[in-house]
Amino acid sequence: MDILALSEMNGVSGNETAVRGYIKDKIKNIADDITSDSMGNIIALKRGKSSEKRLAVTVNMDEPGFIISEITDKGYLKFKAVGNVDTRKIISKKVVVGNNVKGVIGMKAIHLQTRTERENTVEIKKLFIDIGAKDKTEAEKRVKLGDYVAFYTETKIIGENVKGKALDRSGVCAALIDALNTEYPYDVYACFLVQHEVGARGAKIVAHRINADAILTVSTADTTDMYGKGKGGMQMGEGVMINYADKTVIADKRLTDFMYVQAQKEGIAVQSKVLKPFNSDAGAMQYNALPSRCLSAAIPCRYSHSPVSLMSVKDIKSASDYISLFLNKIGEML
Repeated sequence: MDILALSEMNGVSGNETAVRGYIKDKIKNIADDITSDSMGNIIALKRGKSSEKRLAVTVNMDEPGFIISEITDKGYLKFKAVGNVDTRKIISKKVVVGNNVKGVIGMKAIHLQTRTERENTVEIKKLFIDIGAKDKTEAEKRVKLGDYVAFYTETKIIGENVKGKALDRSGVCAALIDALNTEYPYDVYACFLVQHEVGARGAKIVAHRINADAILTVSTADTTDMYGKGKGGMQMGEGVMINYADKTVIADKRLTDFMYVQAQKEGIAVQSKVLKPFNSDAGAMQYNALPSRCLSAAIPCRYSHSPVSLMSVKDIKSASDYISLFLNKIGEML
């Protein structure tokens, strides 16, 4: 499965090289033209039966992580966050630094902490990465300032779910890759975007280049099913989420309603929600392009932006089916 391979690759924002190479290789025989811009975004054109309309689907290739900011005299690595990471989730977790150097995120042992330190969330500046170096000289032989850091997590299928790191990007990329194996009525621009986690930077560039008539952005959003059903949030395993609005965009309601009805007719598992706490690339695509209609969808994900996330394989399939439905049907409404 693509999601297994994608998850185990490292693609911290600004360092999506491995992910980009994998995706370009996977789609080289199904896309008619593949280009990468100077930022590293992939824009893959799959020509349809007609070029009268341009349709676009966007997903992000990057994940949150860290970057090395200092090497101490004792050989420990200080770091800064790249994207949003909850420091409560990362202590004692395994990481990979730069060119496959393994390490662990450490902090002062609990019996050495003051009461204030124990009772408050630790600041990232008080954490460090231990790579087993005896001093700065030894550490500098293996890593350097500016090296990226990603979580080191084995990806596995568990029942009907997949567990691993970076499922936020891996799930959506896998869904779009799968959807590209179908022929469509109109030209399709499949956009795999960089630097989503640091402000939708890739989306802002791509929007100008394609100027699509309709755009579907597919991202992920956290579930609330661990608290029980009926809590107003997303449930894992219940299908892709059709998003009416989030922090960045108010989706075109007429088209969103149309897609919801069409998905139900086709038997595609979908949920609908207003995802106001979350960010997508939809706002950047809509604001920076010529007039275009934007829709938004999300795959449910537990424990996103953490060392280990969980996602339903069925939801990834629902997302792929929904992308195909959008590309087949949305032209009727434009």
